[in-house]
Amino acid sequence: MANISKKVSWSGRGDDRGERTPLLNGAEDGKYNRHLSGGGIFNIGRLSTVDLEEITPEEDIVRSRPKEIPHNAKLLSLKYESLDYDNSENQLFLEEERRMSHMGFRCLETRRWVICGLIGFLTGLIACLIDIAVEKLAGYKYSAVKQNIEKFTEFGGLSISLILWAVLNSAFVMVGAIAVAFFEPIAAGSGIPQIKCYLNGVKIPRVVRLKTLAIKVFGVICSVAGGLAVGKEGPMIHSGAVVAAGVSQGRSTSLKKDFKIFEYFRRDTEKRDFVSAGAAAGVSAAFGAPVGGVLFSLEEGASFWNQMLTWRIFFASMISTFTLNFFLSIYHGKPGELSSPGLINFGRFDGDVSSYIPFESFLFFSFHFPGGVLGALFNVINYWLTIFRIRYIHRPCLQVMEAMLVAAVTATVSFAMIYFSNDCQPLGQDNTEEYSLQLFCADGEYNSMATAFFNTPERSVRSLFHNPPGSYNPLTLGVFTLAYFVLAVWTYGLTVSAGVFIPSLLIGAAWGRLFGILLSTITSSQSIWADPGKYALIGAAAQLGGIVRMTLSLTVILVEATGSVTYGFPIMLVLITAKIVGDYFIEGLYDVHIKLQSVPFLHWEAPPTSHWLTAREVMSSPVTCFNRVEKVGRIVDVLSNTSTNHNGFPVVAHTTENDEPGKICGLILRSQLIVLLKHKVFVERASSRLSHRKLQLKDFRDAYPRFPPIQSIHVSQDERECMMDLTEFMNPTPYTVPQETSLPRVFKLFRALGLRHLVVVDNENGVVGLVTRKDLARYHLGKDGLEELHLAQT
Repeated sequence: MANISKKVSWSGRGDDRGERTPLLNGAEDGKYNRHLSGGGIFNIGRLSTVDLEEITPEEDIVRSRPKEIPHNAKLLSLKYESLDYDNSENQLFLEEERRMSHMGFRCLETRRWVICGLIGFLTGLIACLIDIAVEKLAGYKYSAVKQNIEKFTEFGGLSISLILWAVLNSAFVMVGAIAVAFFEPIAAGSGIPQIKCYLNGVKIPRVVRLKTLAIKVFGVICSVAGGLAVGKEGPMIHSGAVVAAGVSQGRSTSLKKDFKIFEYFRRDTEKRDFVSAGAAAGVSAAFGAPVGGVLFSLEEGASFWNQMLTWRIFFASMISTFTLNFFLSIYHGKPGELSSPGLINFGRFDGDVSSYIPFESFLFFSFHFPGGVLGALFNVINYWLTIFRIRYIHRPCLQVMEAMLVAAVTATVSFAMIYFSNDCQPLGQDNTEEYSLQLFCADGEYNSMATAFFNTPERSVRSLFHNPPGSYNPLTLGVFTLAYFVLAVWTYGLTVSAGVFIPSLLIGAAWGRLFGILLSTITSSQSIWADPGKYALIGAAAQLGGIVRMTLSLTVILVEATGSVTYGFPIMLVLITAKIVGDYFIEGLYDVHIKLQSVPFLHWEAPPTSHWLTAREVMSSPVTCFNRVEKVGRIVDVLSNTSTNHNGFPVVAHTTENDEPGKICGLILRSQLIVLLKHKVFVERASSRLSHRKLQLKDFRDAYPRFPPIQSIHVSQDERECMMDLTEFMNPTPYTVPQETSLPRVFKLFRALGLRHLVVVDNENGVVGLVTRKDLARYHLGKDGLEELHLAQT
């Protein structure tokens, strides 16, 4: 592999294998005996601690506690496990399927629809709760600050108003940050990168726990009410996914409550399909875009798709947006008036004001360049800021302090912008500004800068879209764009629950409206350029596309959220071209954060220059194999070996003392072996009739998903001498490839089927290696051609 660029590597020897780190956790899927290059050997533990071991050739083991945690983006973490999307068709599974009648399968399909309906209903209720809570808390805060400003504007002492605003912001954010940093760090951010990884087939620890949902909802309410440059729409996707994961299992492992329903769906295959529906329901509740939700799960999430899954996901999305709409209509005192399909309502772009001529399509198209460049700049700055946080701000107390600092600075910047702005606009009869500030403006006028800063981000976006021409002057929009861009970049990545959708839309809407205003000043035909709101819409789409790099789903989401297909073509054109421009500089924001966490994420296709690599060169070897009838002591020793921690074991006809590979008979998982050891399924016990009953699939489902560790299972010395027959429990038909198969072909088979292990065999069907997702994900196309990332216990 001389043509592959070798990168510096860190290999770990840590003992911390518990699920304590938000993203950097899990266990390796195969046996990795490759020796990684590099001078020092580092063990990077939890990001929230500063444990680090350094071993140098010149010294014995030196243990130190540095002030920073080193970080290298050219690594893949061995701590992640993969999901078992492919069913293990062992004898137990086949017997259960064969016993099931046609009516039984129809009942299962009906239950899937019922579960999707429940997912949509509960996701809609959660969205309703978040919306009402944010509206109430933000209303109390802005009313108190507004009264204080009005009180001190005439008599002096506005510094007290600034302090009040900063203290209220910091208090809300502090409560939310404490909940996230100290109780559930995985709830930080929007959760979309984690859900993308989960739907890609990576098991992210604690990402779909009930506790995560509770902290997520509470945290996003505090973040938005605290005035941060964030939105509440992104976390809805994570919330919907957690709801789906819990409802589909019919129990709560966190509460230790089993409702004895939906037991058939307690496996990764079914669970991940329902999580896809939950993510789509979250998008639908956030934007009132059920079709956009389905396309989001298809484009950004699920790797595997079928027609019935599409229908069920669409059903969950429709139920979600209807539930939110219905309950919000009751809350607003207009039951039955379904006018709030999502958390964000862009307002309708219809009528003569919003029409555009074909010539304007070229102007809309030009938005792709600033959208892509500003999006790339946003991602680059946030990338380095995130690395700084990983290295230095890794203690929970420091994370809370940073969040409070950002909240106070946001309030200070907002107050300063409003204070020094002299953009005064007349209050019209149809004025819809809820928290309009007069400040130093004349009677009957309001401060235009306050419309953008002294409001929730959702209301600010709507005002930029629909306020009449002349509501803002160019200087106000230019200063606001610059200030809010800096605040949004700094805010994303804090230890708070927050999304980036609305800040991105707000930045783009501001410079888009600025473009429309400047355009109207240099043209004489005022009728054509009368409404800068349409340029705000295209600018918002360009900015969001430049940051998150979504195309198909985002086009439909924006079309559904605006209630008009008129701008569908320019929105699609701008999103695609903004993505192309942005990808020239750096990846999308979610992909950047996935890479920063060293997740073995599989993209749609293998690297285009990887055809010269074969399965023999990418596989892990040698492979730990078991016989059909294996000694219990050897099984326990292999599972207890913390230096390897394998999760899949080929079963061969017989293992030999020499290096000849045994012929493949099947594949068995660590989780299955643990259940067998727990229930003492030994040949001697079966022959002496000591076992009370035959093991069933229900025993494996009851242990799912938190299988007990091998250390918790007691095996006596006499039992170690017993034998275990794996024939009935192994998958007798695992997927295999010849060792000469090209990497793209291996990649396509692995990803399309959702595999966890792919056995590599020789010409005589002997096991020579094992391919896991880490073996495939470590090859990617870099600046110097095909690069090989190194595997590390990061």
